[in-house]
Amino acid sequence: MSSEERRVFGARVADLRKQKGMTQGELAAAIGRTASWLSQVERGIQPVNRLDVLRLLADGLGVPLQVLHPDAPPPAAATPSPASETNDLDQARLVLSAHPALDVLLNPRQDFQPDDLPALHASVDGVWALTHSARFGELSVEIGVLVPRLELACRTASAEHVPELHDLLARTYQALAAAFVRQHEADAAWVAADRAIRAAEFSGNPLSVFAGIYRLCHAFVRLKHLDQAERAAATAITALENTRAGEPQHLSVLGSLHLVLALVHARSGDRSAARQQIEAARSVARRLGEDRNDFNLEFGPTNVEIQAVSTAVELGDAGEALDLSRGIHADGLSAERQARLLMDMGRAHAQRRQHAEALDCLLHAESLAPEMIRTHLAARTVIRDLVLSAGRTASDELRGLAERTDSLG
Repeated sequence: MSSEERRVFGARVADLRKQKGMTQGELAAAIGRTASWLSQVERGIQPVNRLDVLRLLADGLGVPLQVLHPDAPPPAAATPSPASETNDLDQARLVLSAHPALDVLLNPRQDFQPDDLPALHASVDGVWALTHSARFGELSVEIGVLVPRLELACRTASAEHVPELHDLLARTYQALAAAFVRQHEADAAWVAADRAIRAAEFSGNPLSVFAGIYRLCHAFVRLKHLDQAERAAATAITALENTRAGEPQHLSVLGSLHLVLALVHARSGDRSAARQQIEAARSVARRLGEDRNDFNLEFGPTNVEIQAVSTAVELGDAGEALDLSRGIHADGLSAERQARLLMDMGRAHAQRRQHAEALDCLLHAESLAPEMIRTHLAARTVIRDLVLSAGRTASDELRGLAERTDSLG
């Protein structure tokens, strides 16, 4: 987009906004961006080249995409809303919809058997394995049994076992929050994260509380409540830095919170602040010195670079994203993390109109985590855009991927 094109586009955005009777702050809040970013767009300083950002602006202004950008794809190519996503977590959502142990409130008792603890530990580990591999249908079934069982155990165990059981419950709700975020069920993720934080307080493990805050921040980001996400992450980082503890778990949580704050700034278009947070996470990762999986955060030097790639893609810096990706060896991380890297590489290639490379990355990601690619909004958006760009020349492989991810219509 040339400087003149940016000026004309910005003036169009400003005119449409004024016609709607909206201030810059109101429109920015509606689309999850900052007022300074919108001001730069309207003044022709900040280019808007990405189709997803154009759609976001059009939705915020309440106009068809073609009114904002005449050369945009036709209405049939609109991005599917989260409500249209295939949701495999319906049963898990129902678990959050009622009090988990009403009968115990009416009939207090102590009937938990300590012999059940090994099986409960194994079940919680299994829930996280399903979350990391994006097997959400199976996860939902497991959650339907495990959460009521743990909630009941927390209320019927003797005092000596209560902290351990609350730790298991916190870990379970954290997994559920992570899964809901990935399936665009951010309201349910908020509830699950809040319950994780409460359970963690009773566990006697304060770092688990901070892990729950990390999950809460991702729910806020998905809801486009960037101010809430920024406050939650920043206050948690300040508290952790003030303790100056250096044990691995502490560093894992601190680094992960820097990464989620980088995401917040990237979504708001603040390139400088996003990069500062990536550098802060790199510094923590160097202190940690290895890839770990404390609180199932998968924090370490490798994951920081994966998030750096994702942040660059969010900011539209496709060349930087691909340069960063070349030195990453993610084989030691979960299938979900590996697939996420490939998906972001596919998005970066698509931004550079390298359609064959983008398709290769997406197909590889699908082979690792098919459910994630099928349900992830960013993946479906880039697949849809690839189909639109290819038109009648779209390959059978691309059309097959679009059909499997319901990205054609």
